[in-house]
Amino acid sequence: MRNFAIFGARLLSKTIVTVGVCVRNSAATIRDTIESIIAQDYPHELMEVIFVDDGSEDDTLRIIKSYVPKMDMRVKVFHHEWRGLGYSRNVVVNNASGDYIIWVDGDMILPNDFVTKQTEFMETHKKVGIGKGQYALYNTNSLVAYLENISAIVSLKNSSRRRKTAYVPLGTGGAIYRVEAIRKVGGFNKALKGVGEDMDAELRIIRAGWELSLTPAFFYERRRERWNELWQEYFWHGYGGSQVTNEIKEFHSVLHKFFPPIAALTIASQAIAAYKMVREKKVFLLPLHWIFKRTAWLFGFIKGHIE
Repeated sequence: MRNFAIFGARLLSKTIVTVGVCVRNSAATIRDTIESIIAQDYPHELMEVIFVDDGSEDDTLRIIKSYVPKMDMRVKVFHHEWRGLGYSRNVVVNNASGDYIIWVDGDMILPNDFVTKQTEFMETHKKVGIGKGQYALYNTNSLVAYLENISAIVSLKNSSRRRKTAYVPLGTGGAIYRVEAIRKVGGFNKALKGVGEDMDAELRIIRAGWELSLTPAFFYERRRERWNELWQEYFWHGYGGSQVTNEIKEFHSVLHKFFPPIAALTIASQAIAAYKMVREKKVFLLPLHWIFKRTAWLFGFIKGHIE
């Protein structure tokens, strides 16, 4: 058993944690993700990892399988033709042995105490159904990736204040789900193949009486490094968002932030907050970055509705 705090050892001595890794075409980053899971200081005999490959067309599945013999924890690997995140996440929910599921994306890197901190938080906050870890600033030479990273950090910090009066989506990557909560609401909506499966699950968990919260755990996420890659990502999010409007009524409460003057206030406040945090002038490019990716989102959203 690996070393960790006496308090944690006593509190978590029987708590099994499932790490759910749902991926597609993540060959460029999945190695670092898996190695960060292997390096966790949480007792490995109390961990299991469930990989779900959602129809990758690159070497993602081969890389995952090459790591399985190196992992001193229970590992399950599932693979199917592309069916979307809702379906893939349900594979994890249905096969999890743990009390909690920690969702890890194929472009994430976990500090070695991430699982311990997430689990300790949930064990001491019994009303919380979902606990979201916080983004840490990942070192990169790419301006695009830097702006995307700092934007995510600022947005999540700002959302913690708004969450007291309104629903603000957390997102699944880096979040810990109480298995009891997600199973009681019937898992994820497999009809949502693009994006929005996390928002849908969050809302149903809230309606079932659970709370959503940020946790003290931090994680790193690699971001798109080129403008064309960022455009493709947000176009895809917008396209998937067109499905979400039909499934989730509360989604309309999020759409308002895409339009002026609210948009202008959003991008200005993000840039100011980011500068206070890192004191780097390049954060004042955040308005350009924001407009670029939201334009991509809207084009995808419109295309989804036309089709």
